[in-house]
Amino acid sequence: MYTKKQIKDMKYLQRRELTDHYMYLKLAKRQKDEHNQKILTKLANEELGHYNFWKKITNEQLNPSKFQLWFYYFISIIFGMTFGIRLMERGEERTQHLYKELIGKVDNIEKLLEEEIQHEETLIDTFNEEKLNYIGSIVLGLNDALVELTGTLAGLTFALANSQIVAFSGLITGIAASLSMASSEYLSTKQEGNHGKAFKSSLYTGVAYIITVILLILPFLLMPNRTFDIFGLIVPSIYISLAITILIVILIIFVFNFYISVAKKLNFKRRFTEMIIISLGVAILSFLVGVLIKYFFKIDL
Repeated sequence: MYTKKQIKDMKYLQRRELTDHYMYLKLAKRQKDEHNQKILTKLANEELGHYNFWKKITNEQLNPSKFQLWFYYFISIIFGMTFGIRLMERGEERTQHLYKELIGKVDNIEKLLEEEIQHEETLIDTFNEEKLNYIGSIVLGLNDALVELTGTLAGLTFALANSQIVAFSGLITGIAASLSMASSEYLSTKQEGNHGKAFKSSLYTGVAYIITVILLILPFLLMPNRTFDIFGLIVPSIYISLAITILIVILIIFVFNFYISVAKKLNFKRRFTEMIIISLGVAILSFLVGVLIKYFFKIDL
């Protein structure tokens, strides 16, 4: 006989397995890649088998969690299948904990736990997903734009002290740099022998760069050119724009590194800290350069 808690835990696992079954099944139907479709169908069948395993014990027919099903399904569509599934896995800590608690109490549960952790992980690692294949190009464009443009905007903020001039200077610099980076990525990838991949790699790099540029200069374009009284301190709007830009930089770094850490199972804290130190370090140095240039060259705009 099982305790009330064990029966409750089994029903939770049963519902979770059914939810995962429908999740994989829905993703499989969307797949054009035959390899991915086969993997997702296999995973869906395994999860259905796990559901039926628990059903024989609980003797109950359960329904999937509609919220979890649709939440992870839409996440997978928007941010990529691998990211959606990995994110779903992160929420399965309770599932694995319950499985381990039931070892020795339920026959043949070890096989289910092995499939949940090892087999599933091995299959997911074999996915073919374009977004992840070109993640290196996106990192190149994003990282370079964050470091270069944050430094440029910080330096121009003090040197020029005019929001519109800083914004348009940053935009021109950013567009030129994005074209340069895209061209370099194209030539580099082509030289490595990946002729078919060269154009797409350069496109991902250039688009990632230009999107970052637009996000970083927006505060300078949208903020009215005036002073603000902040706790009795008169602050020109250009410095508030720079502060907002820095916050956007931190947010971009956070979101992107969270995505990478989930999709590729990398260390989030280390990558996030590294990018923050580099981007903000360059911004601080560039800001000091702007101070010195304005002082020595007597620039007053």
